[in-house]
Amino acid sequence: MVTVQPFETLSEEYDDWFETHDVAYCAEQAALERIFPETFDSRHDRALEIGVGTGRFAAPLGLSLGLDPARNALERTRERGVDPVRGIAESLPFAAGTLDLTLFVTVLCFVDDLETTLSEARRVLADDGTLAVAVLDRSSAVGQVYQEHKDESPFYADAEFLTGDAACRELERAGFVIEDRAQTVFEDPATIDPEATPLREGHGDGLFAVIRASPAP
Repeated sequence: MVTVQPFETLSEEYDDWFETHDVAYCAEQAALERIFPETFDSRHDRALEIGVGTGRFAAPLGLSLGLDPARNALERTRERGVDPVRGIAESLPFAAGTLDLTLFVTVLCFVDDLETTLSEARRVLADDGTLAVAVLDRSSAVGQVYQEHKDESPFYADAEFLTGDAACRELERAGFVIEDRAQTVFEDPATIDPEATPLREGHGDGLFAVIRASPAP
């Protein structure tokens, strides 16, 4: 993945973002829970977050495995009860068809090779498995601000933000069928109103867009 260095050396600062922006974080977590399949709770032992970071999403969602190239971030993942796996999205250290769920949370904007990344996610999924993806939607009003100011962030300077539409197209090209979409965070996460974090269908207006897909037959 691109930009491993800031997530390696600034893992504490990255983790602190979720504390200082807890309203946005809770809204994002709720969006992911909304699109997860109803059967997920009974299948969590074969679930992987790719680009798990410090485990902020994998742990509360009940995922058992988290992969990331940043060693320091993985230490926090372990502390949160998620088994850490060091590696990159373009070469997953798992056999074909061995996972029931794979998750990307704002990670696709960092990978070196998006096509290979999604191909790998497809390879390791069981035929009846689920792929869940969250992107920072560049087409949203807040996403446009992120795009304009990304060079000011040690984490997003090298990011290639996707739109929700582009993410869906890439997933379909990689052999997935889109099943559900939702969005949240319609204001600046730093000043967001707790009463103004609804969860809506589709994508394009909210910064945090989530997509559920399954392998095409």
